[in-house]
Amino acid sequence: MALEDAKSQIDHAFTRQELKGPSFENVFGGAVSFLRRRYTKDLSGADIAVTGVPFDQAVTNRTGTRFGPRAIREASLLQPCDAPYGWGYDVLSEFAIADYGDLAFDYANVPAFPDTLEAHIAGILATETATVTLGGDHSITLPILKAYATKYGPMSVIQFDAHTDTWADDDFNRIDHGTFMYKAVKLGLVDPTRSVQIGIRTDNPDTLGFNIIDARELHRIGPEAAAAKAREIVRGHPVYLSFDIDALDPAFAPGTGTPVWGGLSSHQAAVCLRELAGINLVGGDIVEVSPPFDTTGATAIAGAHVATELLCLWGWTRR
Repeated sequence: MALEDAKSQIDHAFTRQELKGPSFENVFGGAVSFLRRRYTKDLSGADIAVTGVPFDQAVTNRTGTRFGPRAIREASLLQPCDAPYGWGYDVLSEFAIADYGDLAFDYANVPAFPDTLEAHIAGILATETATVTLGGDHSITLPILKAYATKYGPMSVIQFDAHTDTWADDDFNRIDHGTFMYKAVKLGLVDPTRSVQIGIRTDNPDTLGFNIIDARELHRIGPEAAAAKAREIVRGHPVYLSFDIDALDPAFAPGTGTPVWGGLSSHQAAVCLRELAGINLVGGDIVEVSPPFDTTGATAIAGAHVATELLCLWGWTRR
């Protein structure tokens, strides 16, 4: 395939025959899927499924992350022609990647949402397919972790975020993007001693024993050293990586519900993610992209690149 194919090929989200390989079609046209992967509910032969969760009920400030999956998919359309930069291999050609579409749920029955999402992810994992999830506010990570912990046991987590999300909340019927990690620890889904949170820059009285590389430390030691420290913490344990886009400074990602200054640059995030190569990543998500608050699209572009890096991290140890 080459750019010449753009003259005749279109709508690869539906027309491509294989789950592997690059995609050349006019960026400004055609059906939109993540990296022009094929939309399918049949995961036979798939290695990893990208799925969207357009949910933003559990926010404390600006809504709009329900539009995150759509915006991330659109922003990804510049990427599928070439191998992701700097990895030395092409995850799109070596692994079968499907766009599994979005979670279907009843927006008017919020209490039913977590179980619906957990079952959605569990159904994908049952086919021996991993997931990269496009959110959605950060509360979606808790049901996802429940599905993953059923398969892998207590997880190691690498969380890029401005907030630890460990504020105390013992009402497990509440859906809250700021307390989901507290509940994940209390439910035994996550082992905080084997987990690390990167980019933190808000105060929290109880971090529940998580290893923290806050934003100031990362700025001081650099993203390479931060990634090396994170790799040592998680070692060979199964790792779930959750990337809240507000880990980035608002200068690089203004389209989020809870912007906090002093965060990572897109360069630092790119280097840090790349330097995590070798971790035993089993799944991940990119959350809190809120397109209504960023007319430039920069936040969605960052989200699309983070999701691509998650695919590359997953594939690195499976080549």
